[in-house]
Amino acid sequence: MRSLKLLIVTALWAFWSAANGQVTQAVVDVPTRSGVTQRILVLTPPQPKAALVVFPGGHGGLQIFPNGLMKWGEGNFLVRTRQMFADEGFIVAIVDAPSDRQSRPFLHGFRQTQEHTADIRAVVKWLRDYSKVPVWLIGTSRGTQSAAYVATELADGERADGLVLTATIVKDDKGRPVPAMPLEKIRIPVLVVHHEQDGCELCPYALTADLMSKLGNAPRTQLLAFKGGENKGDPCEAMAYHGFNGLERDVVAQITDWILAK
Repeated sequence: MRSLKLLIVTALWAFWSAANGQVTQAVVDVPTRSGVTQRILVLTPPQPKAALVVFPGGHGGLQIFPNGLMKWGEGNFLVRTRQMFADEGFIVAIVDAPSDRQSRPFLHGFRQTQEHTADIRAVVKWLRDYSKVPVWLIGTSRGTQSAAYVATELADGERADGLVLTATIVKDDKGRPVPAMPLEKIRIPVLVVHHEQDGCELCPYALTADLMSKLGNAPRTQLLAFKGGENKGDPCEAMAYHGFNGLERDVVAQITDWILAK
């Protein structure tokens, strides 16, 4: 009960501060499965237009501290652009590994489970209760396996308002890639964002056509393709084309415009 009261007080402080013209930051532990909490780092702008549940890539174990710092993941595309999304009027809720997955392998082997869905279901409900704005799921790289899976699992009345997949895992010899999921179950708008020169072996641009073909029940879909920018280091890491390095502002602007378009 004490943690729930702290959650409410923290959330109310964040939204009160945002209403007074500031982009605020708060760390919130959302109660989920029995004895488990789901930590999120929440940025709240004044007069928010929508909210994003953000799934970083990799192992997903950000290990967010109470002050908002994190042990890992600051360079991840969706993490490093969080302020840009907030400046566009979006609440940003960055998902950590849950309290019972705070050591390796973190989210590896967990992203496509009912437990993960339960955790994100609680986050979506929390965002709806406190923000009263549309809630979208957005993932990058391995985070697309979380976002897409959850989108196929949430039922009517609890599902998110839309889905954004960036640098999607379209092939995976060690697990189920996004195109192999039951995407026909998704009945919310879906935006797919991909770099045409993505060099990650799990994310070849050529396979995005197969992904798009399986989204036939979504009411609105689009593939946004990007070129150029900077390509540094491991082709599957955040500073390569895979992480839209050097294109961040353009990518964020096009994503937010698409979400808000009627």
